[in-house]
Amino acid sequence: MMVTIGVYIRRGQRILRRWLADPRVHILMQGAGYLTAGFLSSAAGLSHRFQPITLGLICSQSGWPAVLIAAGGLLGYRVFWGSMATQGFLWVALGLTASLLWGLFRLQDEIHLLLPTVAACITAATGLLFQYWRIESTPVSIYLLRVGLAAFSTWVFSYALAHRDTVVDWLVYGLSVLCLAQVLPFPYFGLGYVAAGTLAVTGVFPTAALAGLALDLAGVTPVPMTAVLCLAYMTRMIPKLNPWMRYLCPAAAFLLVMGLGDVWDLHPLPGLILGSFAAMLLPGQTEPAHRRGETGAAQVRLEMAGAVLSQTEHILEDVEPAPIDEEALVARAVERACSGCPCRKNCKEKPTDISTAFLHRPLGNGRDLPSLCRKSGRLLQELRRSQEQLRLIRADRDRQQEYREAVIQQYRFLSEYLQDISDSLARRMDPAKPWFQPEIAACSASRERVNGDRCLWFSGTECRYYILLCDGMGTGPEAAEDGKLAGNMLRKLLTAGYPTEYALRCVNSLCALQGRAGAVTMDLAEIRLDTGKATLYKWGAAPSYLFAKGEPIKIGTATPPPGLSVSDRREAVERLSLRRGETLVLLSDGAGGEDAMRQAWIAAGSPPGELAAKILESSQPDGEDDATVAVVRLHSPAASA
Repeated sequence: MMVTIGVYIRRGQRILRRWLADPRVHILMQGAGYLTAGFLSSAAGLSHRFQPITLGLICSQSGWPAVLIAAGGLLGYRVFWGSMATQGFLWVALGLTASLLWGLFRLQDEIHLLLPTVAACITAATGLLFQYWRIESTPVSIYLLRVGLAAFSTWVFSYALAHRDTVVDWLVYGLSVLCLAQVLPFPYFGLGYVAAGTLAVTGVFPTAALAGLALDLAGVTPVPMTAVLCLAYMTRMIPKLNPWMRYLCPAAAFLLVMGLGDVWDLHPLPGLILGSFAAMLLPGQTEPAHRRGETGAAQVRLEMAGAVLSQTEHILEDVEPAPIDEEALVARAVERACSGCPCRKNCKEKPTDISTAFLHRPLGNGRDLPSLCRKSGRLLQELRRSQEQLRLIRADRDRQQEYREAVIQQYRFLSEYLQDISDSLARRMDPAKPWFQPEIAACSASRERVNGDRCLWFSGTECRYYILLCDGMGTGPEAAEDGKLAGNMLRKLLTAGYPTEYALRCVNSLCALQGRAGAVTMDLAEIRLDTGKATLYKWGAAPSYLFAKGEPIKIGTATPPPGLSVSDRREAVERLSLRRGETLVLLSDGAGGEDAMRQAWIAAGSPPGELAAKILESSQPDGEDDATVAVVRLHSPAASA
């Protein structure tokens, strides 16, 4: 019964992962995120007066994201501020109008402070109008604060969306805490306190200080929260402090500061405790290294190179192909028809009113052509010829678009790869140590002298280990060459530390541009030797199997092979664990099957080499395709000792 329940749980997890991989679900989640961001940002207030942070969010976006943020902002101003937020409604409306003017975003590349200036002007103008009509009496200090905060938030959010910068990320965290400070779903439970507790445990010192400053500026508690969060950060740096005790630091610091200041307010305490323990689900952030010496210079050069590649990517994305002159094709068809017509000397009515719509529909016998033409057959023939020319032009445009998308894709991959390398130089952390050792064996069978399946295993960066099975479709030297080229390229990219998803899509782009769709299938297992976790990437590959304590578990389903399109993402991703002695079996198309796996289950505890040979023998390959079986298992040196 327990085995059956475990199987159902795993099936449910796989269904959930497929559901989360659906692009429509991603679109819905993004839309909900924009709505929530607009709703929560409208709660920001200083001196008990609302602030235009929602306006900054709207001006930093364009299109549907801006519309969704505006909708959330309107609802938020109504919920949090009621009838007092009339000016906030006007901010949202004017900000949405400005964000939908695409010309402003085009000019933003040349005038970098254009959008912040627009947001500041909107806030300043509406504030003056409301003062003139005596709708709202706002002190001069609050008026100037709103104008500055509108420009500042617009710049911060715009810069954070376009670049990777540690300081800007800190400012975003501070603004987020300021927005959440006024959100109190329940008594003694504020979202701002939860966020502050999380940042005090996982963030760096500036994020903790900015979170405390945001709470103090919001005026939600008389306890000085800047001192509380700074003290909490300092407390967790005590030598030989138990790791779990750092989750108690924010609450302990709050009680200490509250007692020393003789200011009693327990409202922040539940949120700080919840945020501290919620930080256990998040990875800790590390202090950025000071850019000194050769390491700092290398980091700066990598960031500059990544920025140049990112800028080049955006330039290529903005290039629009020239439109096809369909009217010229129609005019050329009429000219060719009339130039060779025997009636051209006496013809008084030339077919000059032919629409370009004739290029997009079947012509049939030409009854739709102008009745004044006495030789409509010639015109019909030339129009069909123009239709074929239009089809060829479009096919050539589509091919050029694929080339351009491949180049843009590589610029984006390289930009993010260089940025990741630069960020890794700033981390002052001890490298992870491998805890497991891989045991791998592969067996192959082929009717040809060379095998089209290519099985490789090699080490990557940061305790990553890879097992790659490339199946060249078909048999013989050509299939072997395809598998060899794809396998060697993937190995070089992954060994250099290239992200796995990017490496697979690079091979996909090459297959698509070379017209080699379906030439190879890729089955790649990425194993973390420090945790025993594994990620299985499949692109057109046969299903794999996991031998655990229950029956053999089938992993992965049939997917289209790489090379069908440059932009499509068709790889299937499965996550599993090998830390408890599980055995992972990778198969090419010519091997495996349900019966072979059930027979091999009896010998699942055998060494990988014997198990691979047993599976290959039980597969009974028909010889029409190459067959390869790769068996992967982890063992811990400490456990074996």
